[in-house]
Amino acid sequence: MQSKYKYLIGNEWRESKDALEVRNPYDNEIVSATFLATEKDVNDAIQAAVHAFEETKKLPGFKRAEILGNIRDGIQKRSEAFARTIALEAGKPIIDARAEVERAIGTFQIAAEESKRMLGEYIPLDISERSKNRTAINKRFPIGPILGISPFNFPLNLVVHKVAPAIASGNPIIIKPASKTPLIALLLGEVISESGLTTGGFSVFPCASNLAEQMVADERIKMFTFTGSAAVGWRLKQIAGKKRVTLELGGNAGAIIDSIDNLDYAVKRCIASAFSFSGQVCISLQRLFVNKKIYDDFVPKFLDEVKTLKMGDPLSEETRLGPMIDEQSAKRIESWVNEAVKEGAVLAY
Repeated sequence: MQSKYKYLIGNEWRESKDALEVRNPYDNEIVSATFLATEKDVNDAIQAAVHAFEETKKLPGFKRAEILGNIRDGIQKRSEAFARTIALEAGKPIIDARAEVERAIGTFQIAAEESKRMLGEYIPLDISERSKNRTAINKRFPIGPILGISPFNFPLNLVVHKVAPAIASGNPIIIKPASKTPLIALLLGEVISESGLTTGGFSVFPCASNLAEQMVADERIKMFTFTGSAAVGWRLKQIAGKKRVTLELGGNAGAIIDSIDNLDYAVKRCIASAFSFSGQVCISLQRLFVNKKIYDDFVPKFLDEVKTLKMGDPLSEETRLGPMIDEQSAKRIESWVNEAVKEGAVLAY
């Protein structure tokens, strides 16, 4: 791993005076460092995307597929380096980090195929005398520069889920990764910069929140896509203006365990959902309702399964439960547990 990572503006790798240390959540050791982009960098990235759009919107489907295939292959060649980067900066167990990389490779493969199928519609209009012998044609067009803001919990996949469709549909995209986990997005930038994508078609950089808000409000950005907390997402939507917006926000998922023949299966599914990446997933199981008829059977099985989860270094092949992303998050979870106990809950393990 590099000691410092520059950020990508158009086709230029830059650095600033504001260094950003990236620490391993497991031991708080410095993993590497990068830099916070400046206001000039942000403006340059947007302008580069505007210029790139004049080319990307004209790219034929086969060329988009070729570029996406090159990115897929680039990740495949460096898959273990990608996985280790995720494990180190996010604290995600290496076995899960590898799965995330595989998902990213698959996403670029799907995008490459779909880039050839940007279909429209042929619509008969002979629904009345006045419109007989007439038809309508519906065709899809690239929208323009896109801004994507991604979270820490899937620092590769939730970047890729924005980047791959953007390239497939002929749009330039700017990515602002989470400040806790920027390295994997910058590593992806290295691969994309070698893929044959139009200069300015992809920029990636961490930056201060006020600069991110400036990008969201900028009229040159035609679409904004965000994954993160509900509070931040809804606030950013308010300043996005008339541009197209997609929000993927936090959840409060629950499960109901009713009478079931295969109780062991239900236990394993609940454990996987509740403890994957230490529960730091938007669809993590946070509430569990168990039929009182099977409660006394379910709870001991559930606790026995929890006790088998191996905690430790995310780089260890045996680790299944890594750290929270930071101390603040751990304290927040602790406060929830304490609040529940105060209200009458029993701490079972």
